[in-house]
Amino acid sequence: MEIGALGERLEVLSGRYAEYVGFERDDDWFLLKVQEEVGELTQAYLQLTGRARAKGSSPEEIRAGFEAEFADVICQLLLFARHHKVDVEREIERKWLAHELPGTPYDG
Repeated sequence: MEIGALGERLEVLSGRYAEYVGFERDDDWFLLKVQEEVGELTQAYLQLTGRARAKGSSPEEIRAGFEAEFADVICQLLLFARHHKVDVEREIERKWLAHELPGTPYDG
């Protein structure tokens, strides 16, 4: 899955949702939504590790919820990046993958 194309698909879905619910996705909304989703991932992690109430959920349901929250965080991060015109693929190459080259720090 190509990150840029995924971002476009997510934008359509997010825009459609905002229109349906009736809110504006402004600069602040994108960051606040990332923060909200990270909080939900944290809650799911606490449930998974037995440090929060299970709220009647089975271990399998807790695990599934934990995994689903990763998708929410990643998708909101991609929407945030897209909104601010960050080329995520380029930045991953520059910041992380450039270190795969021999002679660069962290080349193993």
